[in-house]
Amino acid sequence: MSLYGASTEYVLHSLLWLVDNPEPASSLDLAELQDIPAAFVAKLLPRLEKAGFLAASEGLKGGYRLARPAEEISVLAVVDTVEGKKSLFNCQEIRGRCVLFDQRPPEWATQGVCGIHGVMLRAEQAMRRELAETSLADLARSVRNKAPPPFFGEARSWFDERVQTRRTSKVRQRRKSGQP
Repeated sequence: MSLYGASTEYVLHSLLWLVDNPEPASSLDLAELQDIPAAFVAKLLPRLEKAGFLAASEGLKGGYRLARPAEEISVLAVVDTVEGKKSLFNCQEIRGRCVLFDQRPPEWATQGVCGIHGVMLRAEQAMRRELAETSLADLARSVRNKAPPPFFGEARSWFDERVQTRRTSKVRQRRKSGQP
């Protein structure tokens, strides 16, 4: 059972590239760098912009950047923005369906919160608490601690090259159309 979909994973991974990155990154570049569907990223990042987590800019060097410090963005806030606030367990009240009750469960059988539902609610609360206490900055630090130092320089160069490629392509298009 998947509690959260691929969208959450795509968004969180994309946001990690924006932490401590002063330059905006396009949704296409974020998707291509990670080999994830560009259509998903292009659809999801505007939600985060609307929620105030991202700021967008246009132009050759345009794209997305964090709208506020990564320390101020909780993983839970991102998850809720992407997935919506939903319960992770939907109790079906099976406890009252026992055939021995002949479709009239006694009060003791359905009194109070279902024990299974109760444990699921406590587990969900614990998970939400952990996600709320973990900032995007915390998540980025844990990922960055695994990578060798040159990796992030290589990633920055990759992004810079992408911007340069777009700039060169735009100049060629203008020349073909007769514009200066």
